[in-house]
Amino acid sequence: MPSRRLPWTLQRRLVLTVVGLLALVSITIGIVSVVILRASLVDRLDLQLASAADRSRTALGDGIGDNDGDSLGDLPGNPHFGTPTADSILSGPAQPPGLLALVYDGTSITTGYTDDASGEIESLTSEQVQLLADHVNQSTPVTVHLGGELGEYRVQAETSRTGTLYLVGLPLSGVAATAAQLALIVGLVSLVGLVIVAIIAAWVVRLALRPLQRVTATAIRVAQLPLDRGEVSLDDRVPSGDTDPRTEVGRVGAALNRMLDHVDLALEARQASERKVRQFVADASHELRTPLASIRGYSELTRRSGQELPPDAMHALGRIESESVRMTGLVEDLLLLARLDEGRELDLQPVDLTMLLVDAVSDAHAAGPDHVWNLELPEEPIEATGDEPRLRQVIANLLANARVHTDAGTTVLVALAGHDERAVITVTDDGQGIPEELTATLFERFARGDSSRFRAANTTGAPRSTGSTGLGLAIVAAVIAAHHGEVTVDSRPGRTTFRVALPLA
Repeated sequence: MPSRRLPWTLQRRLVLTVVGLLALVSITIGIVSVVILRASLVDRLDLQLASAADRSRTALGDGIGDNDGDSLGDLPGNPHFGTPTADSILSGPAQPPGLLALVYDGTSITTGYTDDASGEIESLTSEQVQLLADHVNQSTPVTVHLGGELGEYRVQAETSRTGTLYLVGLPLSGVAATAAQLALIVGLVSLVGLVIVAIIAAWVVRLALRPLQRVTATAIRVAQLPLDRGEVSLDDRVPSGDTDPRTEVGRVGAALNRMLDHVDLALEARQASERKVRQFVADASHELRTPLASIRGYSELTRRSGQELPPDAMHALGRIESESVRMTGLVEDLLLLARLDEGRELDLQPVDLTMLLVDAVSDAHAAGPDHVWNLELPEEPIEATGDEPRLRQVIANLLANARVHTDAGTTVLVALAGHDERAVITVTDDGQGIPEELTATLFERFARGDSSRFRAANTTGAPRSTGSTGLGLAIVAAVIAAHHGEVTVDSRPGRTTFRVALPLA
């Protein structure tokens, strides 16, 4: 595919616009100046050509008369002038250099031109004579291109009083050279001017856009803040000097500041609400731990007292005990999330992930013997920097998630590897997969893949296997985020993989 052209910045557009307009004006002025100069030089050359034609008439014996007004040239056999030829014109007095002449006396044609370098009179070729003959009837100066070394000539045809046709011409090479020199001077001056203007324009535009750059820098700093979570102090504002409503940039800066004020108020309200919720959850969780422990203890004590109780009473005690265990786990999870939300520091130490996975898979095998548990470990132990109890809870939650949400006989593979300065733990199962609509909210709190609160229960009065509370994967995401790691999931029917990446020790 062809590469897309990168968009131009505002500074580049402004500078190129100024330089382009100046270049257009310079080209127009240069063309007009050259055209006017050339027309002026051609007019001056036409005046010289008219003077040369007048002198040529004298050289041909026309215009010199006696007292009766008769021309000496009209007298047959005039010994002074003889037969009119082109040489008579070219060798006449005060003729300009480079003069070209053609004379037709009715019977023969003579031609010639004066060479500028040597001053000698040279003859014209038959083709050049034919070109001049085509213009011999012209009464006004015209331009004829003779080709070769002669180039363009300005020629004018006249008829003497004796009936002799003659044509004189002057070269346009001087006019062309002067016009070309002017064009070169204008081009060089314009080029130097464009370079100077481009440098000045770039400096002026950069100076003019500095307020906009400061506004942009403020917006970039705000955009980099984690506004979606945690305590955020939104103190960045556009400087007061860049909020003048009389300027375009000032209006943008003022509007951005007003928007930031509204966002800051919204963040403060959200943070206050979150603080109240976290405090309530923490207080409630802490207060619920004691009564739940009492309920569990008394139910277990009664069930183990050895007294003969009816079956329905034993079943009720088993249910009370199992529900107290479940509620205790839920309270502990809520308390942990509240502490993580408060940003409490973790006890970061080097953790041997190899032994941690060995223990976790062993526990998972004991809890779910109807699943197939496999473990792949590298040859060398891998250590990560983390809080070991919290990391154990992460792995336990992932394995419990694979056990609870897959059918019996499902194979679960736990693997450990080092990659790009990170320890990577993957938990893969070949179960039915996660519905696509649940993937986006999988790590949110109280997100569950099953609709029931409880899964299958036994009939022995033992604690039931309860359904998901929706906090296991939320705890995984919160703990890994506190370790500056990342957790992702990739699922399709027949294969689901959770990937956890942690910084190496």
